[in-house]
Amino acid sequence: MSFLPVLRNLVSAYQAFERYSAPDVRAMGLTMTQFDVIATLGNQPPMTCKELGEKTLVTKGTLTGVLERLEAKAILERKANPEDARSQMIGLTSKGQQLFEKIFPAHLKYLEKAFQKLSPEQLKTLQESLKALEEIF
Repeated sequence: MSFLPVLRNLVSAYQAFERYSAPDVRAMGLTMTQFDVIATLGNQPPMTCKELGEKTLVTKGTLTGVLERLEAKAILERKANPEDARSQMIGLTSKGQQLFEKIFPAHLKYLEKAFQKLSPEQLKTLQESLKALEEIF
């Protein structure tokens, strides 16, 4: 069970990231999940709900409610999928794209304050380690 300390560090790191990131996102008037959806759809062609769920890692049940709230705010729109009538294509409206162009760079700049404390070598090692962990699962 030598992996338990690694597992604890991984979970602790994610929780620390959430504690750091979430207040900035909330100050923008969004939840972390709403931000994730907007960031995923920004500068991208519309995608199906399934594709969006895979790219955001948000569960289908949670995603449905988030999409409904963002649609009610005219941030995203759903259109029939011309390739499959059983699904819809989800994309940002022009208002949603403008919001993305405002909040995404601002949040990246906020996150950069923390990540710049790591050297380029540390960032590369961390990226490689996380990729290796992802691949084993």
